[in-house]
Amino acid sequence: MPRRGPIFARSMAALQVEVTNRQILKIALPISLALLVPNFNFIINNVFLGHLSEESLAIASITGVYYLIFSSVGYGLNNGLQALIARRAGENRPEEIGRIFQQGILVAMAIALFGIMLTFTVAPAILRAVVRSPETAAKALDFLYIRIWGLPFLYIYQMRNALLVGTNQSRLLVAGTLVEALANIFFDYSLIFGHFYMPRMGFNGAAYASIIAEFLGMFAIFVVIRLKGLHRQFALFRKTEWDPENIRNILQLSGPLVFQHAFSIVAWLFFYILIERNSGQTGLAVSNTMRNIFGFFGVFVWAFAATSNAMVSNIIGQGRRDLVLTCIKKIMWISLSISTVVFLFLNLMPGSYLGIYGLQGDFVEAGVPVIRVVASALVLMSCATICLNAVTGTGNSRVTFGIELVAIVFYCVYVYLVLEVFQLSIIWAWLSEFLYLSVLFSLAYLYIKSGRWEKIHL
Repeated sequence: MPRRGPIFARSMAALQVEVTNRQILKIALPISLALLVPNFNFIINNVFLGHLSEESLAIASITGVYYLIFSSVGYGLNNGLQALIARRAGENRPEEIGRIFQQGILVAMAIALFGIMLTFTVAPAILRAVVRSPETAAKALDFLYIRIWGLPFLYIYQMRNALLVGTNQSRLLVAGTLVEALANIFFDYSLIFGHFYMPRMGFNGAAYASIIAEFLGMFAIFVVIRLKGLHRQFALFRKTEWDPENIRNILQLSGPLVFQHAFSIVAWLFFYILIERNSGQTGLAVSNTMRNIFGFFGVFVWAFAATSNAMVSNIIGQGRRDLVLTCIKKIMWISLSISTVVFLFLNLMPGSYLGIYGLQGDFVEAGVPVIRVVASALVLMSCATICLNAVTGTGNSRVTFGIELVAIVFYCVYVYLVLEVFQLSIIWAWLSEFLYLSVLFSLAYLYIKSGRWEKIHL
């Protein structure tokens, strides 16, 4: 066996984490920037579409949530892959990291192919059946037939995120984030409105812009991994055939998370369909901007949630299970502090946020009170998602899925009664977030406190 010197030892030590505020921020801040990418793309698309017309902004609420279903499937796969990679990093087994990552890419491509096929076969019948306006359904489908081709690029980007976060290299996510965000702004502006000698595509221009941005972001991360030599450190791309053992491990941990995130966004799509039936175009446009609040300001919460997943898995891999609760509490307090600042900002200047969409009148009047509800929900979200992702980090993704499923049932029953049966305003509809997040937090916290996760082995 070759002798392993000081450089190797330092690289191994770098794979393990410490439970300190500095370590938490070191992991979480680059993740928050990376998570801005898909959400920033949604917001930029919607800002430009809002300036195009209220109708475009309304239709984007349906197309955006539809694509988010598949994006969340990739996010679920990413979370499981991240937990596995972080566990191997904590155990100082770098040779296994490359094998797991490569198998994750193969699984992601299979899911992307399924998503594309589903969009062209099943989605048209479903959207035409549930969306009240035939014109809205037709325009949404035209957009989705283009947008769905970005899925393979997005999935590869997400799998590379799992590699970098799981190996304590989250700072390297910044390059891909900046490239994708800048590309999305440029091509949105150019293709929606026809600037810089490019064709004026209107609503569908946002779909092409997002695909180009996702490809460039994926390519940038690939370049970073090559330049930093991570492909050599973790033996990436050396064995690309199916590995049944690692495939089984990935599916066992990620499978429940994929269904969990997919069901969560399907519930959100159900919510938007009910909004369209109950409140029409203005209600859809307002609700779309509320989703953007969760997407943009919520990235900090999701970054700390991803940090919770990776750090809990890593310290368990180190054999330091006694630090799990301490780690979760530290992450939660930092997340709660940042969410409180966001809450104050949104409550003090709700009109300023709504003004960026270029719409006035009923749109702003209906949106301001809903913003206050959503801002409050963000505070509760800052604790609930960290606890839930900590459960994933322990390796028991089936419990994570069960918790999510219970919360979704409560959520769907509530929004159906509020919007379809009692036909109340969208303010009451958005209060559903408190019910959903309260169930998540309560069940996840009780599971962590129970200690039953200590018997789980990955």
